Parts: sequence; C-alpha cells; structure tokens
Amino acid sequence: MNFVEKFFEQTRPKVAKGQKLHWLASTFEAFESFSFVSNKTAKAKGAHFRDAIDSKRAIIVVVIALIPALLFGMYNVGWQHFHSLTDVAMPGFWTIFWYGFLRVLPMIIVSYVVGLFIEFMFAQIRNEEVNEGYLVTGLLIPMICPPTTPLWQLGLAVVFGTLIGKEVFGGTGMNFMNPALVARAFLFFAYPSQMSGDMVWIYDMPEGVTGATPLGEMLAGATMPAASVCDMICGFIPGSVGETSLIAILLGAFILLVTGIASWRIMLSIFCGGALMGIIFNLIGANDYMNMPFYYHFLLGGFAFGAVFMATDPVTAAHTNCGKYIYGFLIGIMAVLIRVVNPAYPEGMMLAILLMNVFAPLIDYYVVDANVRRRKKRLVAATNNK
Repeated sequence: MNFVEKFFEQTRPKVAKGQKLHWLASTFEAFESFSFVSNKTAKAKGAHFRDAIDSKRAIIVVVIALIPALLFGMYNVGWQHFHSLTDVAMPGFWTIFWYGFLRVLPMIIVSYVVGLFIEFMFAQIRNEEVNEGYLVTGLLIPMICPPTTPLWQLGLAVVFGTLIGKEVFGGTGMNFMNPALVARAFLFFAYPSQMSGDMVWIYDMPEGVTGATPLGEMLAGATMPAASVCDMICGFIPGSVGETSLIAILLGAFILLVTGIASWRIMLSIFCGGALMGIIFNLIGANDYMNMPFYYHFLLGGFAFGAVFMATDPVTAAHTNCGKYIYGFLIGIMAVLIRVVNPAYPEGMMLAILLMNVFAPLIDYYVVDANVRRRKKRLVAATNNK
C-alpha cells in the first residue's frame, strides 16, 4: 500500500486551495478517505463523540452484509432460467451461477456509473466532500429490481432516485425518503409492465412458461403458493434479484446487528407489526389470501429484505428509541395491509417504508415532546413536595 499512499501524498498539493486542480478536491478526498482512514477531526464547537469507525467503514459493513443476498440472487437468476427450460438438463453449480452473474453484473455497473457520476458532479458543484452513501444505494437498486429490467430504465430510475430522492434536498443526510426505494417506486409507476406480472422474474424465459412469484400466485387467487416453505426460505422462487432468500437476508441482518450498524428495534417491530396484521386477517378470513398463514408474508416479496436493509436506513428512519418501535411496527402493519387489501400494489413493503419515511420526523417529534412533558410534570411534582 506504500505506492498508493505515496500517490496521494504527491497529488494532495495539486488539489489544494488556489491550485489549478482545486476543483477536483472533492473527488480526491473521496478516493483518499476510501483508501485510508481519515486523520481529520471535527473543528466545530458543541457536543461530539469519538468512535473507532467512521461513516465510510460503516457503509462498507452494510455492503458486506448485502453480499450473501447478492451472490444467492445471482445464482437464483441462473437457476430460475435453467429450471424454466424443461427440455434441458439442469447444469452444474458454476454454470448456473455464471449465467446469473453475467445478467446481474451489468445492472450493478449501470447503477454505480450513473449514480456515482451524479454524486461526484454535485459534490464538485457544491464544493463538498463526496458522500459514501451511494455505495450502498448503488447496490440496493439492482437488488430490488427484477432481473429482466432494461438497463436504460434502470439508469433512468437511478437518476430519478438520486436527484429527486436525495440531491434536491441537499444530499445524503438531508433526504427524508430512501433513494433506492424512490428509484424502485419510479420504475413501478412509470413502467409497470416491466416491474410486475408473470413475465419479468425469469431472464430469457421460454414461450408458454409463466414465472409468477408466490406473492403473485396468491393475488391471482391461489389457495397457497406452489413453492414449498423450504424453497421460500432458501430462495428458490422467482423474484427481485436480492429479495428471495430469507437465509441470506438473515445472515446480512446478523452482520448488521453484531456490528451495531442497524437497529434491532426497527427490525423486531416490523416483524411484530406484520405478524399482528396477518393474524387479524386470519381471524377475518374473508378470502384465501387472508387465510394464508401470517408468517408467509415474511417469506414472500421484499418483506424481510425491506425490514433488514431498507427500513433501517439511519437517515430516513426514526431516531428515538421509542420512535423506532412505532416506526417499525407501523411499517409491518402497512406492508401486510397494502398487500392484502389492495391487489394493485402486490409489493406493499416498498410503499409502507416510503410512507413511514415521511412520518418518521413526526413520530420523533411527538416522542420527544412526550418526554419533555413527562419531565416537566416530574419537576413540578418534585417542587410541590418540597
């Protein structure tokens, strides 16, 4: 690493203030701080805290936590393709994985190239440091899309999600909605035929074969999904690239929880809210979808993936401990409610998280206000007792 450090030392004076390449200072700082831990300390007055990990290292932990779901998603893309070819024998592991890898990799490249270009451009215009948050967003967007999503549509969604979901509000830390979900919502409402139905979940699917997801089967009136519970837990079902395997998602959740990056309060309350809403529908039992066991909702669609990786976004989620419980609980309730009551939006998790992103600041406000009122009452009571 000495030659890399030497390169940065030689380049640093060239991007200093007043130098010819000063306009590239933000780009230089982004690559330097990504390669080496920054030695800068906060200069502003006020309360600060020290930590052994900075934001870039925290982002890398999230990326690592996404890797199991991404790798299995690549394999599942290939598995679904070869499984749909009834006249062809199932090939070996590496052939299946390589097929899915070659289909998913262009989506990741497009997402990162387009999104990072916008990030670097805005950093240079504002003369600010390049924020590392897009390292996660750029991976999340292709993972929550069908493998057949056209690359030009994916690039357009990245532009919309990055600009409208984040940059217009001041960049990372100022946005109130998850940019990856904003991009996914844009695709869902702008190009619904490429985002839903039976023909978008299996890449290069032969004619006469349908690839409905278990969630789509239930919405179509099936009594129970055709896939077994084991297949749904492992992830051998049609779906978005990174959302099918509960095992891979839980492995990522374990990494996030052990490292303290994500909030267990939000994750737990989402599953509790979803379970409660599912049990209520079981008691009502007006149709087959309501009679489906409540825990099936955790295995279908993007419920688990959204609970672990999307709803726990520290920028757009609630920040108070009590607020996190309320925020997550309402997401779980709304996700199942939207799924069952409104078949036009089969993936209720996306809309539930975006909706609660909007209300997260309000939840925190009332939690803090309640705490202030409670302390005032205690102070008045203590004063009267003297």
